[in-house]
Amino acid sequence: MWNETELNEALSVPSQALVEDVAKLEGDIMILGAGGKVGPTLSVMAKRAVELSGKPRRVIAVSRFTDPFVTELLAKEKVETISADLTDADQIAALPKVKNIIFMAGRKFGTAGSACETWEMNVAVPTLVTRHFGDARYVVFSTSNVYPFSKPESGGCDESVEPSPIGEYAISCLGRERIFEYAARHYGAKVLNFRLSYAIDLRYGILFDLSNWIMQGQPIPLGVPAFNCVWQRYCNEVAIRSLHMASEKVESLNVTGPELVSVRYAATRLAELLGKEVTFSGTEGERGILCNSQKCVANYGYPDMGVSEMIERQAQWILQGGRQLGKPTHFEEQKGKF
Repeated sequence: MWNETELNEALSVPSQALVEDVAKLEGDIMILGAGGKVGPTLSVMAKRAVELSGKPRRVIAVSRFTDPFVTELLAKEKVETISADLTDADQIAALPKVKNIIFMAGRKFGTAGSACETWEMNVAVPTLVTRHFGDARYVVFSTSNVYPFSKPESGGCDESVEPSPIGEYAISCLGRERIFEYAARHYGAKVLNFRLSYAIDLRYGILFDLSNWIMQGQPIPLGVPAFNCVWQRYCNEVAIRSLHMASEKVESLNVTGPELVSVRYAATRLAELLGKEVTFSGTEGERGILCNSQKCVANYGYPDMGVSEMIERQAQWILQGGRQLGKPTHFEEQKGKF
C-alpha cells in the first residue's frame, strides 16, 4: 500500500516517450492553475521530463498556491513557481511570455448559487490569458460535460459529437473552449481542448466518492448508470505530450480510460474490498456523460493502470486512512447543477 509520498511518485514518473516529446518542444512550459487537483503532480512530471531530456527549458507553475502541501511538494521537486491571481489582469500581464501553456485554471465546485464566479474563472480568465500570451501553444483542460448524455451501448461520445452542455458549469466550460478558439482564429494560437473525464488520484475521484458513500452506509445512486475514469499519471503525461497536437485548427481530445464502468459493478467490488455492505437508490438510468477515448488511445497508448487495479488501490487508500481533498466529483448529477 502506498503512502502519500509514494502516491505522488507514482503519479509523476515520466515515460521515455514523454521525455522524447518534451525534447522536441520549442520554448518553455508554463502550467496555469497548477495548484489544483491535477496540477501539482503534472508540474513535477513536466520538470522531471525536461531534466531527463537534457534541454535548457523552464517549467513554471502558476497559481495562488493556498495549499501548503502543494507548495512543499513543488519546492522539494525544484519546480519554479509564481504566485498569481489569474483573475487579476495586471498579475497576468506580469507573467513571463512562454510558448507552451497548459491551462488548468477553472471552477466547478460551488457553481450552483454563485455562477458568476464560475463564469469569471472559466471564461473571463481565458480571455485575459490569451490576450497576454497571444499565439502560444495551449493545452486547455476542459471536461466531458460539454457533451450530451449518451447510452452506454453507444460507446460514448467521440470528438466528432457536437457539444450540447447541460447546466451553467458545463456551458461555461464550452465558453472557455470558445475563447481559446477565438485566440486561434485571431491571434494565431495553437489549441487543443483536453476533455478530461474523471482522473483517479485516490485522494479524490469517482472511486473515492463511491468508497466514501459505502463507508458511511449511504446508498449509491444509480441514476447515472456508468462512467469513465483514468489513472492520473496517464492524464498528466498525455497533457504534456499533447502540446504537439495543438493546432490553429483547434483539436479536441477525449482523455479517459477506454472502458465504460458500471456504477453498480464498481460499488459492489469496492464494498467487497472494504468489507462493507452496499445498498443502491433510485432506478438504474439509461444515460450518462460518457466518452469514447479511442483517439487518445491511438495516439498515446492505453493507460498504464486499468480499472481493476484502480479499484483495489482506492480501497487500500481508504482502509489505511489516506488523505482526502474533500472535492466530490458530483458524477451522479443529471441536471448540471454542480
